[in-house]
Amino acid sequence: MQSTQSITADDAERIARFNDTAHPFPDQATLHGIIEEQLAARGNDIAVFCEHDKTFGTPTLTCAQLNAKANQLAHSLRVEGVGPGSIVGLIVERSFSMMLGLLGILKAGAAYLPIAPDNPPERTRYLLQDAGVRVLLTQEKHCAFAGFGGKTINLESADTFTGSEENPTASAKPDDLAYVIYTSGSTGKPKGVMIEHRAVVNRLHWMQCAYPIGADDVILQKTPYYFDVSVWELFWWAIAGAKLCFLRPGGEKIPMVLLDTIRRQRVSVMHFVPSMLNVFLQYLDGRDAKTFDGLVSLRRVFASGEALMPAHVRKFNELLGSTTSAHLTNLYGPTEATVDVTWFDCPRGDDFTRIPIGKPIHNTQLHVIKDGRAAAIGEPGELCLAGVGLARGYLNNPALTAEKFTDNPLAPGERIYRTGDVARWLPDGNVEYLGREDHQVKIRGLRIELGEIENTIREFPGVADCVVVVKRYSESVILIVAYLVERAPLDLTLLKNHLKERLPDYMVPSHFERIAEIPLTATGKANRNALPEPELVKK
Repeated sequence: MQSTQSITADDAERIARFNDTAHPFPDQATLHGIIEEQLAARGNDIAVFCEHDKTFGTPTLTCAQLNAKANQLAHSLRVEGVGPGSIVGLIVERSFSMMLGLLGILKAGAAYLPIAPDNPPERTRYLLQDAGVRVLLTQEKHCAFAGFGGKTINLESADTFTGSEENPTASAKPDDLAYVIYTSGSTGKPKGVMIEHRAVVNRLHWMQCAYPIGADDVILQKTPYYFDVSVWELFWWAIAGAKLCFLRPGGEKIPMVLLDTIRRQRVSVMHFVPSMLNVFLQYLDGRDAKTFDGLVSLRRVFASGEALMPAHVRKFNELLGSTTSAHLTNLYGPTEATVDVTWFDCPRGDDFTRIPIGKPIHNTQLHVIKDGRAAAIGEPGELCLAGVGLARGYLNNPALTAEKFTDNPLAPGERIYRTGDVARWLPDGNVEYLGREDHQVKIRGLRIELGEIENTIREFPGVADCVVVVKRYSESVILIVAYLVERAPLDLTLLKNHLKERLPDYMVPSHFERIAEIPLTATGKANRNALPEPELVKK
């Protein structure tokens, strides 16, 4: 058993070296300011590929075209009173409209709020109201969204792009908000994470230093833009002189579509959630040499969103490492710390037993804290984060902000974010992820607070109590199971409809199990380990 006393001076010194990540970056720049410089320098170079979008009658936009149209939108937004401190909503699918909307909002000096087009209307209304959105950018098919009393701008209308093509006068500053992304909340309502320009610029600058890309590179944009992995997919290319390819909506779930897009657009950089990487590798397994010829452009594959297992890395090395020049990198980070805070370049071959989440990126510190003290190297504790990448906090939620963003007990005066993840330092300076302290889970990279599902179920008449758990039967069969204690006989169809009106599809339980009572621990908490195995044959 590890000692509960203070760590040794040797451990403290080594951890300080591990956290010596100071590195210069353009800390006085804004994200769109850096992008404007690149777009101006590249002129007629192709910026974005989007074959499925027919809005402009072309499958590509040049840097000059993209900048000009984004400027026109930004000027229109300024007329509507949008500027620093404003949050502008965006409801779009992957398209030219997505990139123009994002850049137009940033150029106007505001922060963007990405909203899933297939959200339940009640959830979308909540996000718009909570964020104080007065202007909403969207596409033709989503313009009729009910319940929004502000200004709606159709990004597919030619009338939207008629003003000045000149860059707007800069108004945003490095400590202004760049975006707000909502994540699942344990109290029953999603919470908006506020990220400033300086944090995004540091994150992208680190990535370009660590894994430089340039004019010959194409990044595949496949992560839904309301998850923060999308941030580097959407903007890294633009600060590095590369190109962006928008995958057609839904294509991220179809390996054949991914393979075809990589081949035709010469994609060199992409991201997978580990479970989806596994699906893609299974699809490739046993394919002929011609199939792998279509993947020779791949240089960098990043994985994040859930634990990357040794089996994933071995299969990657076997199939792609041996046939392409692609390298696999494991990334880790919560939305509250600007996408990713650690990196680990996965080894070639198969001589390894674990895949750590890695070492801290530039200007970021990791603290493993146990009972208010620094954990020794090798000792598990809560992983806490410090540095430039920390979010401002949660929008309109000072109590939760104060709970999660606290003073560092190891260095009073330093602000940290408590991740709730259990981790430990390894002797080589990497950090190993060991699990969660609470009931937050990730399924295929989607962050889910089980408490949000439970509270939404409890709102339904006839429910006395409930507990929600995740059952993993295999890497591809992962079910959310809700255990229900009835106050009165429940109509499960009506309950499911209640949930679908309030939660995104990926948070609606796959199975409902009726039980007489919730088993409790000695301290009176729900004993999830004592719940009966669900009878999955039940309807």
